[in-house]
Amino acid sequence: MEFEFTLRFQLTDQIDDAIERLGAAGCTDALIGAGVAGKLSMTFNREAITAQEAVRSALNDVFQALQGAELIEAAPDLVGLTDIADLIGVSRQNMRKLMLSHSPQFPRPIHDGKTSLWHLSDVLEWLNQRGSTRVNPELSELARATLQLNLQQMLQRYAECLKG
Repeated sequence: MEFEFTLRFQLTDQIDDAIERLGAAGCTDALIGAGVAGKLSMTFNREAITAQEAVRSALNDVFQALQGAELIEAAPDLVGLTDIADLIGVSRQNMRKLMLSHSPQFPRPIHDGKTSLWHLSDVLEWLNQRGSTRVNPELSELARATLQLNLQQMLQRYAECLKG
């Protein structure tokens, strides 16, 4: 199966050098964006048996090519209503109606403010349980894999903070 996901990194290397090394390491299945100094975003279209395998192999390739790179975030994970609507093929208005009409049961956002954010896997699981919206199983699998990776990264950062 082919999985599309994004990995964002903080770099210690120069962007031009990093891009050359990524190509040599086999990251030719990624679209690379470098709009912010010291940061790199890579959208992969990676073939693998599972989403977790696809994400892990891409991550390993990047870390092999870019010593000192630090993962900032894996996506899709943190999403707003517009993101969710785009991913499942409905309008933002329909997604908002669904959220409001099922407010007590709809997953709680992890950030509730002017722009609310959810873990995509939570919303996809809720939609699957309702049975009214057909959710791509590969997207659900990918959302769980990126959530797991982001949680691991967050726990590592907190553990390092507690040591220091």
